[in-house]
Amino acid sequence: MRSIWNGSISFGLVTIPVKTYSATERTSSVSFVRIHEKDGAPIRYRKICELDGEEVPNEEVGKGYQAPDDETIVEITDEDLARLPMPTAKTMTILAFVGADEIDPLQMDKAYYLGPNGSAAAKPYAVLREALEHQGKVAVGKVAIRGRESLAMLRAHDGAIVMHSLLWPDQIRPATGIGPHGDVKLRDNELTLAETLMDALGEVDPAELHDEYREAVEELVAQKLEGGAPVAPKAPGGRGQVIDLMAALEKSVAAAKGGGGAEREREASVTPIRGRRTATKKTEARTAAAKKAPAKKTAAAKTSSAKSADTSTAKAASKASSKAASKTASKATAKATPKKRTAKKTSA
Repeated sequence: MRSIWNGSISFGLVTIPVKTYSATERTSSVSFVRIHEKDGAPIRYRKICELDGEEVPNEEVGKGYQAPDDETIVEITDEDLARLPMPTAKTMTILAFVGADEIDPLQMDKAYYLGPNGSAAAKPYAVLREALEHQGKVAVGKVAIRGRESLAMLRAHDGAIVMHSLLWPDQIRPATGIGPHGDVKLRDNELTLAETLMDALGEVDPAELHDEYREAVEELVAQKLEGGAPVAPKAPGGRGQVIDLMAALEKSVAAAKGGGGAEREREASVTPIRGRRTATKKTEARTAAAKKAPAKKTAAAKTSSAKSADTSTAKAASKASSKAASKTASKATAKATPKKRTAKKTSA
């Protein structure tokens, strides 16, 4: 591993010569080159002067500074920068020791391994490393690497000292307006289920994690080199939607614990809230219709019974009236007709 910066750590009156090595590797990530789609040839970037339109060679490229609100560009030479005071150019001065939780992860930029530079630096290096590990603290100071001064943090890691360059506080943007507006009401059982899910998921071994996208790109390239048709990857899941939070949490906990049964799966099925409301409204409408149906039938039965009773009454009244009229007519006829007298014969 090649050292990228040699300097020292100033720890009170103790000076520890160190070598700096890059702790991260980005070459394994996916990167593409620009090509001309017409013929597949790579495209080169040329440095063109905006004044005369000619290409500028690298040895004629210098530095310039342009203020944010001004179009004027001021030329800055290496000699100008060399005359500027920069006490941290070769030494990182430790300013304080603080708890690791006092450093906002947003400030962490790039990581470097620090190794002792020479046999004489081995002992003070080990003393600082053991002190950091035993106290559970990190060291904060300032350092300048490649002409840029930044904050830095030292911490013990895997038998070595790691230096993290930190962003300045004014380089961190505020999170104003990012979170949900207003107070979000949460129920205790929702938080309990969320914490249960956190415990059920457990820990992960970082060594088992890998870049699936890079592997997919490499497989795609291999298929194209062999002349085969690229295999379409599986489509990802549907778009995010508002879901029943409690049901989703319950199902997630059951899946994380590796079971739960089919019945629990059905109870904890994730259903869009909008769909649940629609189903509820339909169910309520059906229930209301079912309740109204017997009432309508009963009312119809009562009406039919009443009509039947009225018809029977009317028929009975009609019969009675007919009988009475018949009797009256018979009496009247009898009175109007004279009775025949029978003559008695007289014997001679």
